[in-house]
Amino acid sequence: MKKQNKNNRKVGSDYEQAVGYFLEQQGYVILQFNYRCCLGEIDIIARDGAYLVFCEVKYRQDKMKGSPLEAVGAKKQRTLYKCASYYLTVKGISDSPCRFDVIGIEGEKIIHIKNAFQG
Repeated sequence: MKKQNKNNRKVGSDYEQAVGYFLEQQGYVILQFNYRCCLGEIDIIARDGAYLVFCEVKYRQDKMKGSPLEAVGAKKQRTLYKCASYYLTVKGISDSPCRFDVIGIEGEKIIHIKNAFQG
């Protein structure tokens, strides 16, 4: 089972890198991949103009398990918000507007939802 989890992490990391490239093409500056703290993880932290953007990346090979965007429910949103707050505190950032983007990958299609939810 650990091998499968390791493979899932590798697949997830590959897609996060692809999304990072996609975001860079949109003008984002990637600050960090896979930010981890005691409260959880944020897939990508980026800058989009004046905004500090916390991105969650979800991949689905097909629609059999539902939309990747549906996988970011209220519990995951709370975790992302807590992690983002922790990040801001640790980095001493208090004056930057922030938002949460969700990027879903369905097969080869990238769906980017800016400001997907509020903290």
